[in-house]
Amino acid sequence: MTRLQANFLMLIAAAIWGSTFVVQQLAMETMGPMTFTAARFFLGTLVVLPLAWRELKKRKSVAQDTARYHLTPFDWAMMVGIGVVLCIGTVVQQIGIIHTTVTNAGFLTALYVPLVPLLGLIFFRKRPHWVTWFAIACSLTGTFLISGMDSSFSLGYGDALVVSSSVFWGLHVLLVGVLAAKTTMPLTLAAVQFAVCAFLATLGGMLTETVSIAALLSTFWSIAYAGAVSVGLAFTLQVVGQSYTQPADAALILSMETVFAALAGALFLQERIGSTEAIGCALILSAILMVEIIPQLLRRKLRFS
Repeated sequence: MTRLQANFLMLIAAAIWGSTFVVQQLAMETMGPMTFTAARFFLGTLVVLPLAWRELKKRKSVAQDTARYHLTPFDWAMMVGIGVVLCIGTVVQQIGIIHTTVTNAGFLTALYVPLVPLLGLIFFRKRPHWVTWFAIACSLTGTFLISGMDSSFSLGYGDALVVSSSVFWGLHVLLVGVLAAKTTMPLTLAAVQFAVCAFLATLGGMLTETVSIAALLSTFWSIAYAGAVSVGLAFTLQVVGQSYTQPADAALILSMETVFAALAGALFLQERIGSTEAIGCALILSAILMVEIIPQLLRRKLRFS
């Protein structure tokens, strides 16, 4: 797969995730965030499991005859860990969506883009480009403007939760990029992380929420879309795409979900943003572009100077 094809797959994933913000908010009218997360990721696991099983069997048969890389216990542990990170990010974001708008949730989630290189420095000692710090400053300023600039100068409860989830989304993108490139088994990685997320969310739902068949049935189409399409398809496209591109590049493309979320909120929920919030959105998008475009322009300038 070429880098352009991989980027296109992730752009499709971003479009799906952006539209899913609407579904996630509507589903909260009839069920709790844990239950919804468990249902959608259980369905997503069922969608991708046959493909993952086929991929795993094919890798085992090839590895027996060649020196091709095979999965180690550490790889399996990493997949489980990625599933834990995915579950935390999803649940925290889902709770936050209850208390904020689709537009805010979409744009605030994009804060994970500047965080990807920052987390890379913390966990992998990979020093980010100096422009990253300016991007983070722009993102935080944009977050403040989107929050409404009330007299307390603080984020709303839902906004703060969505911002918190962006840390886990950044870590998720970083870890998926590292492991997908190492193992080249994206479908297996997708299935394991989905199953772990579904299992943990099910435990959380049983302990903290009341699950009813009636609620599940009334939210069937929301679960079907968020599970089969957003999880089964979009997250799998992310993992496949990240096998062929760098985490920072992936984060930039996946951040387009913020634009799609705003469009979906305006189209389906009649949400509107004022001029101040629009400036905040523009700052966050500027930070997203800054992380990738400026380093490339500087490298190109040095090459031809």
